[in-house]
Amino acid sequence: MIYIELLCGFLIIGCFSFGGAYGAIPLIREVVLSYGWIDEEKLSYMIAVSESTPGPIMVNTATYIGAEKGGVAGAVIATLAVILPAFVIVIILTLLLKNLIKKGAVKAAIGSLKACVSGIILATGAYMILKNCAGGAENARVDIAAVIMTAALAAIYFASKKIFKKGMSPILLIVIAGAAGVLVYGF
Repeated sequence: MIYIELLCGFLIIGCFSFGGAYGAIPLIREVVLSYGWIDEEKLSYMIAVSESTPGPIMVNTATYIGAEKGGVAGAVIATLAVILPAFVIVIILTLLLKNLIKKGAVKAAIGSLKACVSGIILATGAYMILKNCAGGAENARVDIAAVIMTAALAAIYFASKKIFKKGMSPILLIVIAGAAGVLVYGF
């Protein structure tokens, strides 16, 4: 039964996640919480760790939850379920739309999708900041250290864009954020 749940849950994530990790986080959250595989706090930690380690968050989440709930077979099923839809869709679209991509209507549709995905990414970022700085609606408490770190990281990022024109490497910003987290919260 767990294998079927893993297959169905991660197929949903794989089929309806557009825009990469940040765009997929709300759907990942909805699916893993609705199945009861992990709780909200563990998911937040998983997102934080996944963003600072190699590999896409959907695959990392699928592999971890699959292994936790169904062992090696569960990890394989969940991981394949999350990547299979994108693989199949890309193959089919490449074959069918090779010539259509040059048409104006297709370009307009892709532009609209970019705007939608940008909005989802922005909303997810705002949610994560509020969750980590204010504790969310169910546990309203302001974490002054998290607020200061968020403000400092934003200041560093935007100052680097102004100084270097290109901005700071996201990897360097993640390293700085991780070091600040270790200094403030410990291991």
